[in-house]
Amino acid sequence: MTRSGVGAARRVVIKLGTRVLTHDDGTLALGRLFGLIESAARLRRSGREVLVVSSGAVGLGRESLGLEGALLLADRQACAAVGQTRLMQLYSDGFSRLGLVAGQLLLTQSDFDDRMRYLNLRSTLESMLAHGAVPIINENDAVATDELAFVGDGDRPVFGDNDRLSALVASKLGADLLVLLTDVDGVFDRDPRQHRDASLLSTLHDDDVLVAGPSVSGGGRGGMTSKIEAARMASRAGCHAVIGSGRTSGALAGVLRGESIGTWLPADPNSHDARRRWIAFATAPRAVLHLDDGAVRAVRDKGASLLAVGVQRIEGSFEGGDVVELRGGDGKVLGRGLVWCDSGTALRWIEGKAPENARNHHALVHRNHLALMPERTSL
Repeated sequence: MTRSGVGAARRVVIKLGTRVLTHDDGTLALGRLFGLIESAARLRRSGREVLVVSSGAVGLGRESLGLEGALLLADRQACAAVGQTRLMQLYSDGFSRLGLVAGQLLLTQSDFDDRMRYLNLRSTLESMLAHGAVPIINENDAVATDELAFVGDGDRPVFGDNDRLSALVASKLGADLLVLLTDVDGVFDRDPRQHRDASLLSTLHDDDVLVAGPSVSGGGRGGMTSKIEAARMASRAGCHAVIGSGRTSGALAGVLRGESIGTWLPADPNSHDARRRWIAFATAPRAVLHLDDGAVRAVRDKGASLLAVGVQRIEGSFEGGDVVELRGGDGKVLGRGLVWCDSGTALRWIEGKAPENARNHHALVHRNHLALMPERTSL
């Protein structure tokens, strides 16, 4: 497969990790930052639309406040508040010197959970791009503590080091390309720092499983696993994704020329429609429905709706219209869906007491409101 779709991308989301913006000792790599700003500006002047998702606020705040060692959560929030001002000033000055305007957006998970807020956010970003501005996006760490406290359990990730946030922005805005820049050259079949014969994977498909485990990047919160999951999210939404080094001069420009740099996850030509993308990626699931094997086969293999009889148990509570996660008996995530009724009604329905307003065409989760995950095969 060629990377022609990457080189032809018109709307590009660039995610800059902490390890890209800092030296090994944690101090700001100012020259590298301005070099990336210059690369992004060239892309913008060439007619492409560019959005930047940037980490680094906590580190800058720590430096400004003179804090060392382990920090309490409240201290990390304070660092984020102080550092975000410095970070945005650097971006604003850098783009301004190159004749471009940058604008700041600080987001939290709830901006995507509520569909009306999400639609408003999309309208704001579309307007900024239409007027030639470069959005600089970060999670609002001063009030949202998920990223500062933990990264997640792998099955239900949070905004780990802005990786998932960048994928959400790319998928929600219909971007053509997501570039995740970190401190390693891409995804390896094993950790190259421990295995000299480790091989860089030029292409990674969404259904590939890395048996040996991916290389893990250095000081960022998300690590390589988070970046792979973010890239897969973008790929499933019909957006090309590339994971590569932000410390290599000219790498970003090379990626946009379609060169074989980093690890490429091709865009899925059969991606979900906009509503299913919101179900699959944007909003956090309110609960988990554990399905029996028959229900898994019916939903996954036959395209059927999820009936109450196929649910073994419910973990958590929800209201009608909420997004819930679906898991098989082995605990693997099958997908997500919009549930028809609240959890109390669902529990009674599972026990055989169908709601009075249920008809033959009603299902606990209708097939038109399902977003399924792909099955993965070993690499």
